[in-house]
This record gives sequence, C-alpha cells and structure tokens, in this order.
Amino acid sequence: MSIVQNKKAFHDYFIEERYETGVVFEGWEVKAIRAGRVQIKEAYVIVRNGELFLIGCHISPLPTASTHIDPDPVRTRKLLLHAGEIERLIGRVERAGYTLVPLDMHYKAGKIKLEVGLAKGKKQHDKRESEKQKEWVRDKQRLMRAK
Repeated sequence: MSIVQNKKAFHDYFIEERYETGVVFEGWEVKAIRAGRVQIKEAYVIVRNGELFLIGCHISPLPTASTHIDPDPVRTRKLLLHAGEIERLIGRVERAGYTLVPLDMHYKAGKIKLEVGLAKGKKQHDKRESEKQKEWVRDKQRLMRAK
C-alpha cells in the first residue's frame, strides 16, 4: 500500500532500475508517516562513505508525538540495502552518470519501505515528447469511449 509517490521523478528522469530499501527512522517519524505527513517530491539520494542517504524528505512532526525531543523534519536518513546492491549502485552513479531518486514510500509487512530508482535525466525535448505521448493515449481512450 503506497503512502506517498514522487510523480515529479517520472517527469524529470528515465527510470531504468528500481530498488526497495529500508530507511532508518525515529519513533516520531514513523507516527507522522502513518498519519500521512510525509513529502518526497524534493528528496534525493546521495552516496557518502559507501552508504546511501536520503536527503530532503520532509516529515512534519505530529504536535502530540514527541514532547521530550526537538524533531528535525528534513534530517538526513540512512537507507538500508544489501552491500552488493550498494556497490553496484555506487558504480553506476559514479561512472555511468546515473542518479538515485526516491520514487515511492510504501508499507510492506508492516514496515515502511522506500523505492529508489536508478535514473538518467531527461532533456527538455524528451519531457515534451513524453507529454505528447500521454496526451495521445488520453485522446485515444476518449475516442474509444465515445463510440
């Protein structure tokens, strides 16, 4: 079940591979995510010291969730992935010019998972072309319904 999706990523990038990762959250963050107070539109993933980190994910704290700590809504969060997958991703990002973007945050077996995409950036003409394709599919469906 999806919590939040990053639709902007599909507009700005060609997604070539997808990886499901775990995320290190604090307790108040889990409560806020379950309440739907998360946004990954401006988020991105970086590689630092052989580890993956999620930056820019905004989780608005609940007013009643934490009274004894000072929550930071946009703190850097560590992503959990197998060592072999991390090595493969690091190689693709550093050598081949790919980037890592968060695509979807969802529940899996009661845990909160993040789907990360290995992506190449789209040029402006690619964005226009994909928009034309979407419009053509919509028009085709309208014509088929009209008959």
